[in-house]
Amino acid sequence: MSITITAFERSPDGGRGLARDTRVRWALEEVGQPYGVRLLSFAAMKEPAHLALHPFGQIPTYEEGDLVLFETGSIILYIAQRYGGLLPDEENARARAITWMFAAVNSVEPPILDLVVARMVEGEKPWASERLPLVMDRIRKPLAQLSARLGAADWLDGSFSAGDLMMVSVLLRLRASGLLDEFPNLAAYVARGEARPAYQRAFAAQLAINAPRAG
Repeated sequence: MSITITAFERSPDGGRGLARDTRVRWALEEVGQPYGVRLLSFAAMKEPAHLALHPFGQIPTYEEGDLVLFETGSIILYIAQRYGGLLPDEENARARAITWMFAAVNSVEPPILDLVVARMVEGEKPWASERLPLVMDRIRKPLAQLSARLGAADWLDGSFSAGDLMMVSVLLRLRASGLLDEFPNLAAYVARGEARPAYQRAFAAQLAINAPRAG
């Protein structure tokens, strides 16, 4: 059965790999599964046909035969469980890798998304200059804890796993903020993730869609 995912017709990030379809592309590249992409405009994402796949009108979705999934954590967990290469064989190590997936989206990502809102949505508000440092500090706390746990290791728990894929994808959103530079081991961790050939292929595929079009 062929796999189809959905992605932005024109990504808000201009193809820098921050749109969540990049995470799914990366996972599929890691496990060596080909996939097709159905591109959607912002208007199409709110139409009934897409809402039947994703009730919140977002991307990405994942379709394989009769199976339809949404939410990147769920999609990547499914990919990792169905295909080899993203979860360890040993039971406890496998459970820990899945735990890191949840930690990425539940413990680390929420304050990072607050920063996106503070800058892009609330940046012109009169109180924005006071709120922004508070948001930055809320991000520093989980980063410090993650940095301490990672230490000098290459990956969070032995070999690269779906947990690292999710965590690196989340941390990539911080590059422009300069916060990663405060934690050199995390900056190096993200760079290792980006250097993986599977990530490079996923990034290139997303960038190609968003490349400037000849007029």
